[in-house]
Amino acid sequence: MVAPTVVASTQVAPTVATEALADIESGTTVRDVDVQPAGFTTAMIEVTKVDGTVCELCMWLADTGDERGQGLKGVTSLGAPEGMAFVWDEPTTGSFFMFQTVTPLSIAWFDAPLARAGGALVSTADMEPCVSENSTDCERFSAGGDYVLAIEVFQGDLASIGITAGSTARLLPGTEATNCPLG
Repeated sequence: MVAPTVVASTQVAPTVATEALADIESGTTVRDVDVQPAGFTTAMIEVTKVDGTVCELCMWLADTGDERGQGLKGVTSLGAPEGMAFVWDEPTTGSFFMFQTVTPLSIAWFDAPLARAGGALVSTADMEPCVSENSTDCERFSAGGDYVLAIEVFQGDLASIGITAGSTARLLPGTEATNCPLG
């Protein structure tokens, strides 16, 4: 395994685009470098707040094994999307970890939606980057139950997009697109 590159006292995962690293100047932190997810489409996620307010949010979509495995590794900027939605066809209990992820994240897991309603919030967690060179050394974050949707945002941003205790969320069918719709 290739050791992470150290830039301005911040570790950067080897998955960060080489062209982005070439532009980093001394004294620049990794969050100052604009590395967005690459190779993903977007989709709309409907979040229903505990008060019944419905929000439609554009998210990066990770709905294949390879996309879910890549996630937000090396990402320092989300661009227009609010976060990343990890979607499964069947309920799962798999755990998440922050190997090669350079930005602290918050995650929310949701169970299977009933008919047109969103899935209920299973749990949330705040996750810190894992600086180990070996993924087996990284902390695992589990939902504590079955889920079909996980939403990752920059740490502390769940409440700002309406995800709190009692909220629901679901992928809106037919909304996958190359970019977020212009609002």
